[in-house]
Amino acid sequence: MMDSGCQQRYRDAPYSANECVGYACTVGPKYESRSAARMDTEDLNTAQAIAKHSEPSSEILESLRAGEVLMVNSRRRNGLILLKRFHAEFAGPGAVIGGRFDSDCEQVVTVGKLSLLVPKSYEERQAAYKIRLQWIKLTKQFTGNQMPLERARKILEQFEQYFDTEEVQAIPDEAFARLVGVLPRTVRQARRRPEKLNLKVRA
Repeated sequence: MMDSGCQQRYRDAPYSANECVGYACTVGPKYESRSAARMDTEDLNTAQAIAKHSEPSSEILESLRAGEVLMVNSRRRNGLILLKRFHAEFAGPGAVIGGRFDSDCEQVVTVGKLSLLVPKSYEERQAAYKIRLQWIKLTKQFTGNQMPLERARKILEQFEQYFDTEEVQAIPDEAFARLVGVLPRTVRQARRRPEKLNLKVRA
């Protein structure tokens, strides 16, 4: 639930939006390409999945677009996947959201039982900006892998180590895909567990 003091404004920290996005996954040669024929159908399906998952988050999105500065509660296993136009960023416990960082956010996907707070001081806000950059750098480690399927597997494994399996399964494929620069179908493939081999013994 949004904190009642979320209407209070704060001055932005000395990190610019460009500095933050510089650590994030952006369009480049490591991105998987998709054909125009498959794009319309796939984009429609994934957009509907995200809209369904993020419907309760409309209030958060309005706060971000208004430039509010909030902080993810560091005492809970929770966070937000912030979907921008060509990439996504994860803001985990202790990370700041809003301000110049996220005015271009198009959709948000909540992870865990989200709790947002208002920074109580300039020092607390500065610390939250640094934590946000640390979460972005962590995601960037997975984008360095040349194999799209491996990038998808790594980000899924990271989330499964920190959040419940049910919570990770509820996150739309498109959200994970934008985090590491792959297609949603690659995430779906990475979600599949290896099946046991059925060996037949000949008589």
